[in-house]
Amino acid sequence: MQIHPLITDSKTLSDFCARIAKSPYVAIDTEFMRENSYWPELCLIQVADAHEAAAIDPKAAGIDLQPLLDLMVDNEDVLKIFHAGGQDIEIVYNLTGKTPHPMFDTQIAAMALGLGEQIGYGNLVEAWLGVQLDKGARFTDWARRPLDKRQIDYAIGDVTYLIQIFPKMLEELRKTGRGDWLDQEMERISDPSHYETLPEDAWKRVRIASKKADVLGRLKALAAWREIEAQDKNLPRGRIVKDETLADIASHPPRTQDDLGKVRGLSATWRTNDIGARLMASLAKHQPLGKDEMPDREPRRPGLGKDGALVADLLKLLLKIRSRDINVASRLLARSDDIEALAAGVRNDLSILEGWRYEQYGRDAVDLVEGRLAFAVKGGRLKMTRTE
Repeated sequence: MQIHPLITDSKTLSDFCARIAKSPYVAIDTEFMRENSYWPELCLIQVADAHEAAAIDPKAAGIDLQPLLDLMVDNEDVLKIFHAGGQDIEIVYNLTGKTPHPMFDTQIAAMALGLGEQIGYGNLVEAWLGVQLDKGARFTDWARRPLDKRQIDYAIGDVTYLIQIFPKMLEELRKTGRGDWLDQEMERISDPSHYETLPEDAWKRVRIASKKADVLGRLKALAAWREIEAQDKNLPRGRIVKDETLADIASHPPRTQDDLGKVRGLSATWRTNDIGARLMASLAKHQPLGKDEMPDREPRRPGLGKDGALVADLLKLLLKIRSRDINVASRLLARSDDIEALAAGVRNDLSILEGWRYEQYGRDAVDLVEGRLAFAVKGGRLKMTRTE
């Protein structure tokens, strides 16, 4: 494989993208920093096909990333391969408003092949290629320039090994007949709605004990205000106001800006500064949360109760047995909220009652709940047995 020098100009990048756009699949990875910012700071992009690989410097003066972005989000003929690509996809979405498609995530594929719940890249490379990665550059400050050869070599390894693993993994998925299992998961993680950051929805991420409409209305207003402040200042949300402080203000609103000085988690300067004034203005505009937005008293599905909780425990035990028997990560096979809903009597709109999940787990789960299946120990091994 040809490894190119670091790409820092538009012409070289455009030529590189034109060549790899003819490949059936490419591997993609990014290096970024986000500890001190709201938006992830893109610092390096690594791309490889079966013949060549390069790292691209998005911080290079005047470089035009459009050919690469077009390849990722508009070229349906090239499969984009990531490993644990959620944050990479988020970066692409922030730049384009679109997500890479079609795509393949090797971490999710590894779950279907029984390699654990969230296998790391280093372990994946060792398992499939027998190579132990040099982790010396793992904690690089990717925003600093210049990058040395060791750092660039380390970063390119994230795609040169990935491009070798993918065909091996694809062949194994075909042998086991599990390729179709992944389609739904790949579509889910490439859904653009997962990467939207709408200020009006920010309150849903903040934990608060109250379910009162006026308290939640204040929380919605405050969380939207904080989201806009964080975006405008490019600072982490918690650097503006921490979640627990936001919830405390929503539950016990200050009457005046001067009262902000008494709020735990805020500086006394908020009594008189502009950001304190903007917080108070957001509170003044709040409306009680509408009925259509109010969270259900129970988490959108019937409560379990004591007996239902025991049934859910049995279903989770069945999940462990089925995951062991077919050698697949339990997280890919079924999620806890679906299991608890099934135990509570729900039979509609559950992923475990559809497609391959129904064949591999859902049918037995329903039979267990409805008394047609029971646990048994045979030869010291826990198994399922049919009842009459």
